[in-house]
Amino acid sequence: MSNFGQILKEIGEFGLFQKCLLFALCISNLFTALDVIGQVFTGQSFPHHCNTDWILECGPNLTEERQKNLTIPVNEDGSFESCEMFTPVDWDLEDIEKYGINTTTKCMDGWDYEAGPGVSTLVTEFDVVCDKNGLIAVSQSISMAGILIGALVYGTISDRFGRRFAILLAISFMLVFGVATAFSPNIYVYMVFKFFCGSSSVSMTMNVSVLAVEWTGPSKAALCTMVIVSFFGIGQMLLSGIAYLIHNWRILQLVLFSPLVILLGVHYWFLPESARWLLAHGKKKKAQKELQRAARINGTKLPEDLLDQINMECTSERRNMFDIFKIPYLRKYTLIMGFIWFAVSLLYYGLSLNVGSFGMNIYLTQFIFALVEIPANVCGLLLIQHFGRRLCEACFLIFGGTACLVVLAVPKDLPVVVTVIALVGKFAATASFSTAYVYAAELYPTVLRQNGVGLNSMCARVAGILAPLIRLLEVYHYTIPMLIYGIIPIAAGSFCLLLPETLNVQLQDHTELKKPENEPMGDSNCAENIIKEQQL
Repeated sequence: MSNFGQILKEIGEFGLFQKCLLFALCISNLFTALDVIGQVFTGQSFPHHCNTDWILECGPNLTEERQKNLTIPVNEDGSFESCEMFTPVDWDLEDIEKYGINTTTKCMDGWDYEAGPGVSTLVTEFDVVCDKNGLIAVSQSISMAGILIGALVYGTISDRFGRRFAILLAISFMLVFGVATAFSPNIYVYMVFKFFCGSSSVSMTMNVSVLAVEWTGPSKAALCTMVIVSFFGIGQMLLSGIAYLIHNWRILQLVLFSPLVILLGVHYWFLPESARWLLAHGKKKKAQKELQRAARINGTKLPEDLLDQINMECTSERRNMFDIFKIPYLRKYTLIMGFIWFAVSLLYYGLSLNVGSFGMNIYLTQFIFALVEIPANVCGLLLIQHFGRRLCEACFLIFGGTACLVVLAVPKDLPVVVTVIALVGKFAATASFSTAYVYAAELYPTVLRQNGVGLNSMCARVAGILAPLIRLLEVYHYTIPMLIYGIIPIAAGSFCLLLPETLNVQLQDHTELKKPENEPMGDSNCAENIIKEQQL
């Protein structure tokens, strides 16, 4: 009986069919970046102070600077207070100038922002400042919570109903809630919409990367994953340019997510189901049809004897996410890989969502941070293909964590140096994230692959939820966030060395009762797996 690897060799492991599929899946991943990183611009903050136009009734010809001097207290560093004002009084302007006002109060009539003409963000429109200044970080965490739920739900949907259905569903949800977000009447409705939008965005990356791997031979699987993940960086670069041109956050949302209508139509027409998944679930006729389509596009032919052997494939293994923890070797992989994904995500989002605090122009910083992802993924691909997944993932994590710790030794009045070091950390974080996608997909069997990757992705989303909130700890000491972003990845890099290597090893299709650490992860014999299932 032939395994799926032999079938792929006959029809082409990386022919025109796989290349067209890869391009379509890459376009999908652009929108993931627009959703996740777009909050950097929609939630952009600006210098602000209390609106004190009450004094203009006493002196309508006051200059802006004189108005602030009379109505807003000054901090120790000489800047105007952002969240307090002098208590309005019913005095003449001469008395106010002569005696001054000695009592203060919180802002009573809103805030004035130094944002420039035509600029509108969540902060300026909904006054998310002062007592509400933590709501932007909370909204980012809620979006990450949606991603966590999506990783669980879409992993189950994909393994139960197929990769194609899960991808189309994710695009539909992103379209509906991405556009709906532009019509949010307040910050709280915005958070709800971002939760549902987030539930589909990163899950789509997870789904498309698995679909690409399952249609490709082992020699090109890492390349496909790295290319798909690289489009997350390209999406960020596009986002920087679009956000620079569009300063109204509502219009920005519509421009970013409306094109999903076209993507949904193209994917519905072209996107194939995973033949590997169809065979593993006993859907032989559908698998034959997809394989014949791939062979036709690749200019090859599927031999009849292989088709006959496909018809003899066994029925599917009924598996779910809980089975991962029932099988010893999968349980070990999941616990270690889950911690790795947690650390990778904490490092990546801790830096990515913090670009506005490095002291340079936010649009330029975001563009550079996005641009560095391209060489990071290329470098990561070359290294993992030569040195293997395990060693490279460990080194990327340790290197990225160390960069975060080094940032703490640089004075804040050197923003260029801080940005360069953070950029090095972003380089390592990107390489470790893309490697984690490759590594996790290769560790799990087909019948549990999406559930396994989904479970790891859930761990990453827990870190994504915590990453914005950890930044709030700087009120106790400015070093705390970077210490956390640095120490955890270094620890995860050490644990990574306990995993097996998967370089140039065939994907496993079925679960086994026990898998020795050094045993090849090739396609399993179907009859042997049935016996093992009965023993389980």
